[in-house]
Amino acid sequence: MTEKENKRYARQISLPQFGKAGQEKLLSSSVLVIGAGGLGCPALLYLAGAGIGKIGIIDQDNVSLSNLHRQILYSVDHIGRNKAESAGEVLSALNPDIQIFVYPFALTTENAWDIFSEFDVIIDGTDHFSTRYMINDLSVLLNKPLVFGAVSGFEGQLSVFNYGSTIHYRDLFPNPPQEELIPNCEEAGVLGAVPGIIGTMQALEAIKIISGIGKTSSGQLFTYNGLTNETYSFDIPKSEIADSLIPKDRKSFEKRDYILECADPAKAKFNVDLEFFDRWKDRDDVIIIDVREFGEQPEVNEFNHAKIPMSVFRDEMKSIKEDNVIIFCQVGQRSLIAARTLSSYFGDTKKVYSLSGGIVNWKNSRVYERK
Repeated sequence: MTEKENKRYARQISLPQFGKAGQEKLLSSSVLVIGAGGLGCPALLYLAGAGIGKIGIIDQDNVSLSNLHRQILYSVDHIGRNKAESAGEVLSALNPDIQIFVYPFALTTENAWDIFSEFDVIIDGTDHFSTRYMINDLSVLLNKPLVFGAVSGFEGQLSVFNYGSTIHYRDLFPNPPQEELIPNCEEAGVLGAVPGIIGTMQALEAIKIISGIGKTSSGQLFTYNGLTNETYSFDIPKSEIADSLIPKDRKSFEKRDYILECADPAKAKFNVDLEFFDRWKDRDDVIIIDVREFGEQPEVNEFNHAKIPMSVFRDEMKSIKEDNVIIFCQVGQRSLIAARTLSSYFGDTKKVYSLSGGIVNWKNSRVYERK
């Protein structure tokens, strides 16, 4: 190592279990972080600070104001900008001596194989089941250690898959649930420090894997409750069907439709895109309904709409008189449920739609257009 590196990493090198040998392993290693959000931001900061020689960042989303309470890589100056690119700039300023590779687009079965092949360890910081299963399956196919994290509300989960055991994510959940049935952070809410804790632990697990020190959470699920400070770990049993659900090779992986596997059939029936919404939102024969609870952000002042929170939607929906209804929520999950409920109640007498991606997606598109 250079004199500069010896100074930068002196506090790590001084650890007898780690030493120069451990630091050299980090400097020659590579970690891919998928999702530069609540989990990815703290993980990336500590990976870059620790001296991981090559870091990859994948994220197609733009920074929004509601991200800043937990996504600590960003400032208000980053709002409207791509997360991966913004994170790359911040990390390069923190540690200009490491390599940062930025992928400002969605991870798909078409591009994932080549990207994964360039990295030693994978960190999953996503909150969509379709992406989680895709990441898991490819990690198994390429024999890459996968550090998994998830958060919701005041709770977090952590595990290490495909490292030191044959346990992987499908052993925990063999088949994916429908995306719309499980609320993500934008729907369920999250206290900002919780993903900070889990994301930092993900970075630590990656560092332990690379340096060979300590014991990882391989084959175990670690859970943390931020309200009570209670933790719990249990061994994940091997599922009899988990391995059979993994694609067999690159060709079968690239043909796999993970989004469809996690999709609710109602999604194709009710969901409308931004273009449709913008064409219809100002029509006199259309009512737009916000089913978010009172106080949820962002506020919507750009168009007229009614407010019927999901908590009272079943009781209040019978009062809807208009024949054309567009429902929105935060990211499109609750609105889809509301659309299905409303359609079942009125039958074919009303045209009912749900805004795909929710009001967050619509707001972000407007920020991008203004830029």
